[in-house]
Amino acid sequence: MVRDLSLRRLRDGQSEGTGARSVVRRLHPLDWLAGGLLVLGVVAVTTGLLPAGPAAEQMRRIGPLLAFLATVIVLAELAGRAQVFDVVASWVARAGRGRYPLLFGLCVVFASLTTITLNLDTTAVLLTPVMLALAARVGIAAVPLAMTTVWLANTASLLLPVSNLTNLLAADRVALSPSGLAAVMWLPQLVSVGVTSLCLWIFYWRRGRRGADRYVPPAVPAPDDPVLLRICSVACGGFLLAILVVDVPLWSASLVAMLVVVAAFAVRRREEVRLSLVPWRLLVLVPGMFLVVETVSVHGLHDLLERALGSDDGFVGMLRSAGVGAGLSNVLNNLPAYVAGEAVIPVANHDQLLALLVGVNAGPVITPWASLATLLWFERCRWHGTRIRTGRFVLTGLVLSVTVTLATTCALALVR
Repeated sequence: MVRDLSLRRLRDGQSEGTGARSVVRRLHPLDWLAGGLLVLGVVAVTTGLLPAGPAAEQMRRIGPLLAFLATVIVLAELAGRAQVFDVVASWVARAGRGRYPLLFGLCVVFASLTTITLNLDTTAVLLTPVMLALAARVGIAAVPLAMTTVWLANTASLLLPVSNLTNLLAADRVALSPSGLAAVMWLPQLVSVGVTSLCLWIFYWRRGRRGADRYVPPAVPAPDDPVLLRICSVACGGFLLAILVVDVPLWSASLVAMLVVVAAFAVRRREEVRLSLVPWRLLVLVPGMFLVVETVSVHGLHDLLERALGSDDGFVGMLRSAGVGAGLSNVLNNLPAYVAGEAVIPVANHDQLLALLVGVNAGPVITPWASLATLLWFERCRWHGTRIRTGRFVLTGLVLSVTVTLATTCALALVR
């Protein structure tokens, strides 16, 4: 008996060890990046490399952001399982009438309006499943539709404060209301969307890339659970309405919508409600990223950015700020890049700050971590099984980043 018990314990121990190794092997490179950044950030705070005051301030600023990310991703995940996105995708495909140029235009308008009126992160979460479901239903390549979403989620986020979290920070700094910001950014936004559309057509949508001249519009899908579909559709619509009309914080609107959807699934399909729905990787990555960037800023990044950005509020200074903002966003991430850049730009230099905003909004389309929207987009693509070639993503993103940042900054100079 003792020998059998020992053998059983040995087998259990080996099984647990094998399970642990299996989990480690399944970790995505971004999982390692997220964990490593958080560990570095915590070490910086505990060792005093990052003073407690700046660390606490960064955590205070990103708290609502983390709440929004967690709740809106769960909302989108469950809405997708309720086939909300399949229905919307069929509407878009049917409106295109089988013609790719018309479908392309509809997708550009849809993605741009979603980003402008909502938020680039919301677009990445809610619209990416729509585009991927559209590709599956129509029988066309998913990559052109996916790239339309991720590029416009970034480059169409200039017009309103709600379009991008960086806009909220900049609007406070330059004392611009939503209408005031729109009055300044309307031409840059049009130019940004126009340049993005041109690059999308050349790199992903022209006939040599999409592979056909026409497609067959699909029929409207029959939902598996019409009640669940209606509840999730109302929850998503209420989320959008709360942001546009009631003007409530993003995180509170997404939290209420998520709770409605989770409750509906708990009643009708309880097995779908799992902790794995929570985007743990992003919730680990974001705090670590901000702590590490703040640590680097305290120990030399601030001085380096002062020299890189300068204090010129004219056209040359605007180009310089936009270029530095785009470059730093692709190296780090656009949110900490904006915060770091804002800290060194003179308070009176509103044009230079708005140019920095152009760089950190429209420019971060080269690396997967350049913006949270891009990270969210990669999550959605991975969940749907859509493979994005990293080399092509980086090279085409480099062309777009350079051209859209330059053209949009010139447009900003024209209206200023």
